[in-house]
Amino acid sequence: MQEHYYSIKNWSEEERPREKLLAAGAVNLSNAELLAILIQNGTARRSALDLSHDIMKLGKDNLLELGKLSLKQLMKVKGIGRAKAVTLLAALELGRRREMAQALEKTLIQSSADIARFLQARLRDLRHEVFAVIFLNRSNKINHFEIISEGGITGTVADPRIILKKALEEEAVNLILCHNHPSGSLRPSRVDEQLTSRIRDAARLLDITVLDHIIVSDAGYYSFADEGLL
Repeated sequence: MQEHYYSIKNWSEEERPREKLLAAGAVNLSNAELLAILIQNGTARRSALDLSHDIMKLGKDNLLELGKLSLKQLMKVKGIGRAKAVTLLAALELGRRREMAQALEKTLIQSSADIARFLQARLRDLRHEVFAVIFLNRSNKINHFEIISEGGITGTVADPRIILKKALEEEAVNLILCHNHPSGSLRPSRVDEQLTSRIRDAARLLDITVLDHIIVSDAGYYSFADEGLL
């Protein structure tokens, strides 16, 4: 059976993603149509929109899942080479950073929910575990955010000495510890609890307070402070 194919250039202007965006605005385009604009061109047999539908299927037709795809996974779509895959990853990262900026528009941290929104935007798409620290000043405004260590699928280790050295450099008086659970579980492990206690006790010697340790995943977040573990 011969594959039915026609180039986007042969479509009517109102059907072409780029022209449709100009005429009706980006909000009126489907996810696949927006991806097609980024991809720009298809192959000899398939249009950019066809490739976009394949990419959406790879991401289970879910933008959150799409954001987790790696360069190699995107390149598994026939017709998506390195250049197109890099463009898509860059666009997804911009969207992630925009969400992070919105979460931190109000930089005064007053609750675990304030910081969890930022952390979920920053960490939820990672397939490996990372340990990060948010450094706060005396008014609980964010001075700095940094990923301290990265691990594999099963975990990571954070050195209290590195964290406290960075806290002194950033003139932080309060810290929020944080890490992700790629597995989706929100319950802290025994190792999580022991590490939190070690960092908390070491920080006290420098008059630095660990305000919370937050675990994030696709399922939500877990706050040590809210659960009375600090």
